[in-house]
Amino acid sequence: MSRRNVFQRKTKETDIKGLLNLEGSGKATIQSGIGFLDHMLDLLTFHSGFDLELTCKGDLEVCAHHSVEDIALTLGEAFLAALGDKKGIKRYGHCFLPMDETMSRTVIDLSGRPYHVFKGEFLTENIGTLPTEMIKHFFCSFSVSSKTTLHQEILYGDNDHHKAESLFKGLGKCLSQAVEIVSDQVPSSKGVL
Repeated sequence: MSRRNVFQRKTKETDIKGLLNLEGSGKATIQSGIGFLDHMLDLLTFHSGFDLELTCKGDLEVCAHHSVEDIALTLGEAFLAALGDKKGIKRYGHCFLPMDETMSRTVIDLSGRPYHVFKGEFLTENIGTLPTEMIKHFFCSFSVSSKTTLHQEILYGDNDHHKAESLFKGLGKCLSQAVEIVSDQVPSSKGVL
C-alpha cells in the first residue's frame, strides 16, 4: 500500500509544494521561510516516521500568518489524502511528551470529525520569527483540514521553545501511532471514518 501524497497549493499569498509519505523513515526537507517553523516540522516529521518535502514561498513581508496557516491546511489535506479509506489503521494516538522542564499531553482521533482543543499559554510574542499565537492556529488548521480530533495541553513549563517543541513532537508521536495498520477493518462501528 502506498500512503503518500504529492501536494500543491497556490494562492495570492502563498505557493506551497511538496510530498508527504506516511511510509517513510522520518526524513524532512523543509523550506518555509520561517526558521523556527522549519525546525518544528523537522521534529514532527522525525517523530512521526513520515517523510516530508515542503517548500513555501509566502508573503512574509506582510507577516507569517498566511504561510503558517496555509502550510498547516496543506499538510492536513495531504495527510487525509495519504490515509485513503483508513482501512486497518489504529485510529487513536496519545502521548505525554517531556522536553526538559516542560510536559505536554497530546491525544488524537482520526475520526473524520475535525475538532481542536488547546490548553496552554506562551509567555513571549515570538520564537525566532514565528509568532507564538500562530502555534495554536497551526494545530487548529491542521485538525480542520485533516478532519482530525486533536486535544493538546501544555501541562507545565517555562520556556516557550520547549513548549512548542513538546507539542510538535507529541503530535508526531500520536500520528505515528494512529496511522499504524493493525487490522483489515475500518476502525469504526459505523464502517466508515
